[in-house]
Amino acid sequence: MRAIVIEEQGGPEVMREAEADAPRPGPGEVAVAVEAAGVNFIDVYQRSGAYPVPTPFTPGVEAAGTVAAVGEGVTGVAIGDRVAWVMVPGAYAERAVVPADRTVPVPDGVTTEQAAAVLLQGLTAHYLTHSTYPVQSGDTVVVHAAAGGTGLLLVQLAKARGAHVIGTVSTAAKEELAREAGADEVIRYGSGNDPEGPDIAAAVRALTGGTGAAAVYDGVGAATFDASLDSLRLRGTLALFGQSSGKVAPVDPQRLNSAGSVYLTRPMLTHYIADRAELLERASDVLGLVASGGLDVRIGGRYPLADAARAHEDLASRRTTGKLLLLV
Repeated sequence: MRAIVIEEQGGPEVMREAEADAPRPGPGEVAVAVEAAGVNFIDVYQRSGAYPVPTPFTPGVEAAGTVAAVGEGVTGVAIGDRVAWVMVPGAYAERAVVPADRTVPVPDGVTTEQAAAVLLQGLTAHYLTHSTYPVQSGDTVVVHAAAGGTGLLLVQLAKARGAHVIGTVSTAAKEELAREAGADEVIRYGSGNDPEGPDIAAAVRALTGGTGAAAVYDGVGAATFDASLDSLRLRGTLALFGQSSGKVAPVDPQRLNSAGSVYLTRPMLTHYIADRAELLERASDVLGLVASGGLDVRIGGRYPLADAARAHEDLASRRTTGKLLLLV
């Protein structure tokens, strides 16, 4: 089979396509013929060395395809089933082995590409808006990078729960996408001829009559963290769920006091799908919305497996919108 192999962490060029033996499922596992794999920032972090990973390895933690073989003791998943998974490594390959209890069924009405494109970001948007800070009707929330893969889904799910959504984006084209997803207000941060951009916190204050936002969903990290804290209302919540612009410097807890007794959390998807029941519940909600048309999944780019390096370059450049896929 073909697979992307990384023998030494580094730039996009360290990813190479190689021939490998097709893996066989062990007890409790299934082998899946991969049709589409999601390209995510966690893949970039693992490839670059920002997240240390033993080498050699095949990157990719999200994909969808058809079950080709099942291991001993597997129940509830059968050969021929369409399944998707997230947070299990080895997705950049023609075949991957996955624990059966980490797979989720892909329902009728959802394409395999949609399933691969929505699961990681969709489950992330779900736990952020339903659990980390459960959005209440009438809340104002801020979504950074509102035209990205997670941002577009966050906007939609927050709106579905009755929020007034303020999105931040870097370009006019991304502003249009954020508004199409349901953002009520959009702030354009620095780019091009205006690298400094507006004062995001001041803009949020102005749009909320000086009150601030109930929650800020921040997957950008270093570049937006200070503005995120300063955008919160009294006892607001900053959910820092990513670091696409770099790591946030250590924070003095006193800053949370001075910002208005606010809450800071650094959530991780793995902790919100820790048991199978929670995984299936969230996945059923998200995929059900896709099937019914209640959640629009934007696929921003499709690449052949051999072009994984180019997909990483495009994702890291922040030139893209929506979700990038490797088609196997």
